[in-house]
Amino acid sequence: MIEEVISYSFGSKNLLDDALTHRSYFHECPNAARTHNERMEFLGDAVLGLAITEALFREMPEASESELSRIKSHLISRETLAQIAAQCDIGRHIRLGRGEDITGGRAKTSVLANVMEAVIGAVFLDGGYRAAAEMVAGIYADLILHAGRQRSFPDFKTELQELNQKLFGRLPEYRLVDETGDDHDKTFTYEVHVDGKLCGRGSGRNKKAAQTSAAGMALEKMKATGISPDTSIDVAIEEHGDEEKTSVI
Repeated sequence: MIEEVISYSFGSKNLLDDALTHRSYFHECPNAARTHNERMEFLGDAVLGLAITEALFREMPEASESELSRIKSHLISRETLAQIAAQCDIGRHIRLGRGEDITGGRAKTSVLANVMEAVIGAVFLDGGYRAAAEMVAGIYADLILHAGRQRSFPDFKTELQELNQKLFGRLPEYRLVDETGDDHDKTFTYEVHVDGKLCGRGSGRNKKAAQTSAAGMALEKMKATGISPDTSIDVAIEEHGDEEKTSVI
């Protein structure tokens, strides 16, 4: 049971059902669902941000504002949310439409992350902010502990910029290639070109996050080929391809 994993018992079980209902299920089975979870996801996103900010502020009194900001961005990213959702085994409880289910929706990062936010929003509606903050602190306990020890997470854009200036004497170029979703839940996709060559692609809820994701892929490719000032970027593209896609928030 989800309630056991998140250590919270809902007074209104309907709220949990709403949080687990994907738009595809609501449209296919309108008589079996009151609503879908997108509004609750929107609420949960805000609650999560405040809860993580409060937890980091209390647990890391020596951290600077910039350190706290970087760590928060990592903890509330879609990848981290999807990781937590998988650990909570939320995927098998999601109410999905047939098509979304067949195409692997229960394992999609975006679906898992959105449902996790919706569940946080549902706890907030059912028990208030303190209940939601305690639930977030519980499911994030190990990650917050790790963050306190590590103190920071990689800044891929800065790292790629510094590496490219050293190797090629120029900055990487980011190009917006796609923008999808509703106004409250947009996804941006960027490509990054290194020395004039396509070397990474990433998506995120804002432009900075998408660019950071693309930069992370570019760095991974470059490091995997042991790239140096005498090594062509073409090698990285040829060996690894550009089909992979990652996402952060």
